[in-house]
Amino acid sequence: MSLLNYDADRLAQFTEEITHKYEELKGRNLALDLTRGKPSAEQLDFSNEVLSLPGDNYTAADGTDCRNYGGLNGIADIRSIWAEVLGMPVENVIAGDASSLNIEFDLIAWSYALGNNDSPQPWAKEETLKWLCPVPGYDRHFTITEHFGFDMIPVPMTDEGPCMDTVRELVKDPAVKGMWTVPMFGNPTGVTFSEKVCRELAAMDTAAPDFRIMWDNAYAVHILGDEFPEIHNVVAMAEEAGNPNRFWCLSSTSKITHAGSGVSFFASSKANLDWYSSIANVRGIGPNKINQLAHAQFFGSAEGVRSLMRKHAGSLAPKFNRVLEILQQRLGDYDVATWTTPEGGYFISLDVVDGTATRVVQLAKEAGIALTAAGSSFPLKQDPNDRNIRLAPSLPPVEELEIAMDGVATCVLLAAAEKAARQA
Repeated sequence: MSLLNYDADRLAQFTEEITHKYEELKGRNLALDLTRGKPSAEQLDFSNEVLSLPGDNYTAADGTDCRNYGGLNGIADIRSIWAEVLGMPVENVIAGDASSLNIEFDLIAWSYALGNNDSPQPWAKEETLKWLCPVPGYDRHFTITEHFGFDMIPVPMTDEGPCMDTVRELVKDPAVKGMWTVPMFGNPTGVTFSEKVCRELAAMDTAAPDFRIMWDNAYAVHILGDEFPEIHNVVAMAEEAGNPNRFWCLSSTSKITHAGSGVSFFASSKANLDWYSSIANVRGIGPNKINQLAHAQFFGSAEGVRSLMRKHAGSLAPKFNRVLEILQQRLGDYDVATWTTPEGGYFISLDVVDGTATRVVQLAKEAGIALTAAGSSFPLKQDPNDRNIRLAPSLPPVEELEIAMDGVATCVLLAAAEKAARQA
C-alpha cells in the first residue's frame, strides 16, 4: 500500500518512526556531497600517465611541431581517434581545448551576436528567441540559453528521447532557434535516443532556417556494463534528409582523463565548421596541441579509449548498483518514489512525491547531505511538479555513498509522510 494511503493511526506511527530515524541521522554530523557528477580519485588515477606525455616526442604524425602556434582545427592524431569513436569522417571533427561546454557557449554567443551560416540576421536582432529544453535535462545547458534571454520551452522526455510529436509542433514557430540534447546516457535520466528519434530530428521541417540541435554527446562512451552502444552519425543522417547543417555535435575527454585539462571536440557539417573556424580564428591562434598530442599518445587508438572506459565502468558500476539497491530496499514498499536504472552516464534521476522534492533536499542538507537543488534539471530551475532530484553517485567511496543514500531515503520518506499528514 502507498504510504500516502495509510490510515491516520498507521501514518502517525510511521511518521514517529521515520522522524526518530531522521533525528539519528542528523546526530551523525555528516558532511557528504552528491551534488555533481565528478569522477572519483580512483577514476582520475587511471589517466595519470597522460601527465608525463608527450615527453620529448612533441611532433605530430604529420610533422607539426606541437609546441608552436597554429593548427586551428587541432592535430589529426587526436581528431582521427575521436572521429572513429564517434563514427564520423575525420574531416567533420575539430579538436579544441578542455571544455565542450565552452564551445557550446561560443556557438550560442556567436549566433546571437553575428548569426550563424544559415541566419538571415544575428539572433540578437530577432524580436523573440526560443529554445527547446527536453526535461529533465542538464542544468548548465539551460543556464547558457537563460543567459542570452531565450524563452526556454520544456519538452517531455520518453524512453527513446524527446517527445517528437511535441518537438515537431514547436519547431513550426520561426522563433524556435534550437534544442538542447544529451543523446546518450542523458543527464540526468540516462536515456539514449533511439535511431528512430535521431532520424526524425534530422528530417523534421523547421520554420527557422538556422535552427540548430546542440548534440552534446558527453557520455557517448561512459558505459556501466561491457557493451558500447552504437553512436548514430546524425550529421550524415541530416545531410541525407536535406538538412546538412542541423547538428552541432560536441564531445570531450573531461570525464575520461582529467576534468579541466582534457580535449574537446566539435563535429558538424563542413559549412558549420567553416563558419565556426572563421570566428575562432579571430578569437585565438590555435588550441593546446601539446595536450592533444599527449592524449593521442595516451589513448593510442579508439580501442584504447574503450579500454580505458571499461576501467571507469568497473569503478562506477558498483556505486550505481548500490544506490539502486538502497532505493529499492528503503523505498520500494512505500510507492513514494521512482528512479531510473541507467546503463551508462553519471546520474540517476529520482522522482519523489509531487510537491516534496524541495523539502527532501532541505531535510538532506540539514542532515549534512548535499544534493543538487530541486528543480535544477528544468529551465530556470523550476520543476512544475517539484518532484525531480538528480543523484550523482560517482565521487564518494562506496562506504560514504551507502550512508548518504540511506539518509536520502529517510528524507524522502519523511517528506512524503509530512505531505500525507497535511492531506489527511
